[in-house]
Amino acid sequence: QLVESGGGLVQAGGSLRLSCAASGRTFSRYSMGWFRQAPGKERESVATITWTTGSTYYADSVKGRFTISRDNAKSMVYLQMNSVKPEDTAVYYCAADSSTSTNYEDYDYWGQGTQVTVSS
Repeated sequence: QLVESGGGLVQAGGSLRLSCAASGRTFSRYSMGWFRQAPGKERESVATITWTTGSTYYADSVKGRFTISRDNAKSMVYLQMNSVKPEDTAVYYCAADSSTSTNYEDYDYWGQGTQVTVSS
């Protein structure tokens, strides 16, 4: 089970930290990712982190602004969002997969999502 928290309303230029609590599986052996879906748009990968080497991937649109991290001891994954923009507005999902894929279509386990709204 994956449960996201930390979403909300934030002004452009501000910061937000999303958290994802994992339970029920040994998620330390899963790659974890944050994905988002804006109204009328396809779901997209935001950031992923592998369980093997801790390698990270970021979408070009968030590079330098967002940081993904994980705490395996606490079964937590985080997304630190800085310098947010109105185009970051979306429902953000946490997901897990046993592969090292960065493609959301490959992820098997999903949370319910948390809304992030960035006002201009």
